Amino acid sequence: MAMDSLSGNLAVILHADIAESTVLVQQDERLAHERIQGAFRLFSETIEKYHGRVRELRGDALLADFARPSDAVTAALSFQANHASYIEQLNDDIQPVARIGIAMGEVIVADSTVTGAGVVLAQRVEQLSEPGGVCITAAIHEALPKRLPFDQEKLGEQTLKGFDELVQVYAVSLIPGGVIPEPEFLAQRDIATAELPDKPSIAVLPFTNLSGDSDQEYFADGISDDIITGLSRFHWFFVIARNSSFVFKGNTVDVKQISRDLGVKYVLEGSVRKSGNRVRISAQLIEATAGHHIWADRYDRNLEDIFAVQDEISEAITTAVAPAFVSAEAKRAERKAPGNFDAWDYAMRGNWHLSRGSKDDLKEARRLFEKALQLDFKNNTALCGLAFTLCWVNIFSWEDDLEAVRIKAYELVKRAIAHDDNDAFAHAILGWVRFTQRDLDGATAECRRALKLNPNLALAESILSICHSWRGDNEDALAHAIKAERLSPRDPAQSMWSFARSSAEFGLGHYEQAAEWAKLATDVMPEFPGAWRYLASSLGHLNRLEEAQVAARELLKVLPHDNIRVVREGLPSIDQDRIDRFVEGLGKAGIPE
Repeated sequence: MAMDSLSGNLAVILHADIAESTVLVQQDERLAHERIQGAFRLFSETIEKYHGRVRELRGDALLADFARPSDAVTAALSFQANHASYIEQLNDDIQPVARIGIAMGEVIVADSTVTGAGVVLAQRVEQLSEPGGVCITAAIHEALPKRLPFDQEKLGEQTLKGFDELVQVYAVSLIPGGVIPEPEFLAQRDIATAELPDKPSIAVLPFTNLSGDSDQEYFADGISDDIITGLSRFHWFFVIARNSSFVFKGNTVDVKQISRDLGVKYVLEGSVRKSGNRVRISAQLIEATAGHHIWADRYDRNLEDIFAVQDEISEAITTAVAPAFVSAEAKRAERKAPGNFDAWDYAMRGNWHLSRGSKDDLKEARRLFEKALQLDFKNNTALCGLAFTLCWVNIFSWEDDLEAVRIKAYELVKRAIAHDDNDAFAHAILGWVRFTQRDLDGATAECRRALKLNPNLALAESILSICHSWRGDNEDALAHAIKAERLSPRDPAQSMWSFARSSAEFGLGHYEQAAEWAKLATDVMPEFPGAWRYLASSLGHLNRLEEAQVAARELLKVLPHDNIRVVREGLPSIDQDRIDRFVEGLGKAGIPE
């Protein structure tokens, strides 16, 4: 890494000095300097071994930087242990003992000198260390993996010269009987700028506690932790792990810099403010590479049960961010020149056409998904998207050989699951494929599997609702439809939730509500035949025949071959009364036999 590659970046900074070095020099200047230099040679070798780099050696002080907090702390403890063993063998009082401080902060390189807030912070923290000890800031503490055999003693919030705010400091040591971890292998790469992965990437920054109460830090951190966990369940995202995103805790950093440091396209940041028995949480999603705001919202809640509130808000943010994320990716792909499309771009464009639901859009979606699979045959988004598209082709009888369509849809989604059996989206799509195969038991089982993997997947809730509806389990159908809409009220695919709600209300005989929800779906997807079917049938049962006939005409515009026989043959139903009522309403609206 070039010397000036650190300029303006966040870095893990290690600063060390020799305790009481002046006293040692006064006793024997030559021997003291020799042993101090020997100590720092040993330390430099240890730093290099743990993937760090010594930046400066100034008499009795050493400055180094690392890519990872775990490497810095492990190198420090390894050196202290080895050097302590050496000192024990000395028979005089010229015993150089180091104090070490480690911090995260911005650094600047000028005239081969490394300076900046991160360097000063590491120096100040080092001064709090006992001789032979290591002190770290809260940002380093949060970033250390729990698996490491380190004991971290909380020293409280400290007043440090040059810093307006109090700084939380920890003394870190090896646990009794613990073994210093060996260096982990790191691929050779420029650690200053990480490459963007081949799918949309996001870092969830630790939410800022604005309450003025340090005891509320756990609540703010818990919100961030839960969101990271929730987003990680959506397998089409690359989510930066907590240990990486939490190194920015307590630092004011430009999101573009975070994008470069962590290799992410999107950043989610937020704040928590507690006052009395109320909490306000704000969050915003930013396209960090361009600095564009994608989504923002605010949540106000009472704190009767603080952990329930934490769960509720984490779920709300997770399920709002996911569709905003996908929508932003679809818009980005739409702006991109087709000649530069990669598999992800084709899949995102395919999803956009799939969400519109017309015959022409589904034809285009099919082409785009197939194009994506030509570039990447393991692309689960394209595999699932193409399978989903074929399900609609089957339901509306848009091809002659529907059995072949069902078989291909099944093969596609099974390939996706073979690639990743923990892909909740793939299991939800398999549920929809099972629905088209008239296997309602298999469909509900797959949707439940999807929800076990990702409880926030609104698509699985909506498919489960439709399955229950056609089984005659109408109360369950309504509950799942409501859950789908609550989970993702701003989703680009929200018309699917409206469609499911219309189906559930129809099953219960609530024709007025069924018509209202079907109308919402047609407003968003004016060429989607399924919504027009429910609108026409519901209005027929309400004897609003003029409106029903208008809906029927719109249905026949987008599905000219539709008739009662096609409906009976295309829709699986265990509840015979349900199918009879459905076609009865369509007949009243004027749909032919």
